[in-house]
Amino acid sequence: MGTFSNISVSTLGATFNRKGDKTMVELTRKDIEFFKTEGYLVKRNVLDPELMERARTRLWDGAPEGRKREDPETWIGPFTPEEENVDKNNNRRGFRWNFREPGGEGWMVQLLATDPNVWGMAEQLLGEGNLVQPDRVRGIYCTLPYGDVPKKSIGCHVDAHPFHLGAVGYIDDVPPEGGGFTVWPGSHQVFYYDYYSQYKNEPMPQYDVDRERISRGPGIECCGNAGDIVFWHHRIGHAAGHNYSQQIRQAVLYDFRKTELERTQEEPPNEDMWRDWPGIKALDRELS
Repeated sequence: MGTFSNISVSTLGATFNRKGDKTMVELTRKDIEFFKTEGYLVKRNVLDPELMERARTRLWDGAPEGRKREDPETWIGPFTPEEENVDKNNNRRGFRWNFREPGGEGWMVQLLATDPNVWGMAEQLLGEGNLVQPDRVRGIYCTLPYGDVPKKSIGCHVDAHPFHLGAVGYIDDVPPEGGGFTVWPGSHQVFYYDYYSQYKNEPMPQYDVDRERISRGPGIECCGNAGDIVFWHHRIGHAAGHNYSQQIRQAVLYDFRKTELERTQEEPPNEDMWRDWPGIKALDRELS
């Protein structure tokens, strides 16, 4: 598996003015070009530190008895059969822990979806005033440390639900081989045309053929620090990386949708896959 440092990505994040106030983070032309070609983009040091700490604390409200924040020895997976939970609001199974319960709390939405920097960059891609106002995020998605589980390969998939732009926000550091969000760069340009519709989960038979082929290639693991975010195209092949680190991989996820999605989601793939992305179209016009 490749790592984040193997390729050219955006490393510009928030900066501070002379008064110590945080300035806005925006996408550069190079960022937008990279996203168009590769299907994802990492921006550094974006999220609010106080809200991230609040999320890290809130996570442990959903922990089973015996798993302690102050005791890293208890973080190692998998969950025991007694600890597993099929409740979708606090789903625990194997090494995965999807704590969706706090996803509708206002501060959690503010942490990622409506953070002015994150929202502004999403609008740079999808157009100002075009986004559905969020009432929740997915929640806090975690991968427990694998401990002494032997290393194995990983394959990609494409998400099933309709949306335009995904965002993964790391609320704690994610070291190499630490369960980072993993992408197969450029695969969005293949998978977009492997569906009968632009956004719904209606794969053609070719999808499985391409998924098997693309999964044989190396994915790129997006490792980084608390506050980093990963933007990704809704049809890019991706996976949650395996976690061979000593800490829990913790991330908050949100899916940006345009207000027109209900009208356009069943349309067949467009010859121009960027038709619904004003920020990409503006770049194309600039370069033409």
